[in-house]
Amino acid sequence: MKFIRYLWLGLAFSLAACQAGASQKITLLDEGRIYNLQSSEKLPLNLLAEANLTPQLFDRVLFNGMLLPLDQPLPISDFVQLQLRRAMPLTIHSPEGQKSIVSAAWTVGEALQEAGYQFYAHDRIEPPLSTPINAPLSIYITPAKALTVTMGGQTFEIRSASPTVGEALAEAGIPLVGLDSSFPSENEALPEDGQIRVIHIREALETTIKAIPYPTEKREAQDVPLGQEKIIQPGVNGLALTRTRIRYEDGQEVGRTTESESILREPQTQIVAHGSQVVLAPVGGDIPYEYWTAVKMYATVYSPCNSGTGSCSYGTASGARAGYGIVAMDYSIYGLVAGMKVYIPGYGVGTIGDTGGGPIVESAFGVPRTQWIDLGFDDGNLVDMTGWVTVYFLAPAPAEIPYFLK
Repeated sequence: MKFIRYLWLGLAFSLAACQAGASQKITLLDEGRIYNLQSSEKLPLNLLAEANLTPQLFDRVLFNGMLLPLDQPLPISDFVQLQLRRAMPLTIHSPEGQKSIVSAAWTVGEALQEAGYQFYAHDRIEPPLSTPINAPLSIYITPAKALTVTMGGQTFEIRSASPTVGEALAEAGIPLVGLDSSFPSENEALPEDGQIRVIHIREALETTIKAIPYPTEKREAQDVPLGQEKIIQPGVNGLALTRTRIRYEDGQEVGRTTESESILREPQTQIVAHGSQVVLAPVGGDIPYEYWTAVKMYATVYSPCNSGTGSCSYGTASGARAGYGIVAMDYSIYGLVAGMKVYIPGYGVGTIGDTGGGPIVESAFGVPRTQWIDLGFDDGNLVDMTGWVTVYFLAPAPAEIPYFLK
């Protein structure tokens, strides 16, 4: 193509030489001003002088839209239009510093190339390379920076001259979507160390239904035997709907937040009748006793000279002599049961006539004080019955049943 162009220009110059004396109409354009000349002059520089136009060092002349040197004769053409392209001062700002040039280039990109600047796809140039130059301009060049993006266990190498992390990621096709976040954050400048971490965040809403345990209400019933219970109204568990928001970062759960909890069904209270009717019953077997209640109690044993006091002691809270047939209960409830007769299988009949216990019962045996009984024996006849036993409270029943036996 260059060869054909040069051939055409050569032919045009030859014809021009043959018609050196021919006069023709010429139109001159200079920054919006139009000059019409009738001249036989063929050199652009002389034609401009005839129109009193003085080109500067870096100005350009275009012949019918084609660049033409000022000292080169005009090609033969029926139509001649010369345009004087004035050079503009440009100030270039780059990491190397500030530089001033004068250029008649048509665009910013063309002017930078002519000035020897190299730039790459991700460099940031303001105004853009395609911007036409019609007035003095300041041009800012920001070279792209090498960045390492870590995301979901993968690493990507990118380059960017964007002012913020978010713009750099979007430019690289890694935009932050929805709840996604980055470190540094998307509105911060590109990090000095070039390291960016992208965290993919997802939230899910979990709906669960769980039971609400029903409460139990106990009522005393005189038509139910003492020590027995009867369900008057069965309990029904309630239902609660819970909405929980679960947060995931890079696929891993990192937190749960309960957003709401609503009651679908209120629990129904279970009503239990607790018997207070005293009904005498035989102990059973060949034992000629009737009892009005029987309870499980933890038994220990003692005798006058083996009571843990370090000496022999025959006195009791009731005044009776300590020994076989006298049993003790905790001092906190003794007043409610003093004098009552009980039957313990393997021991026989005893009278509640002494006190003991206290906090040691709870700490040493791990049972409530109201479930402890101390069986008395004569010295020399101590039988180890330590452990759980059934204690039958023998008739007659008291007028007021102790609370711990109801």
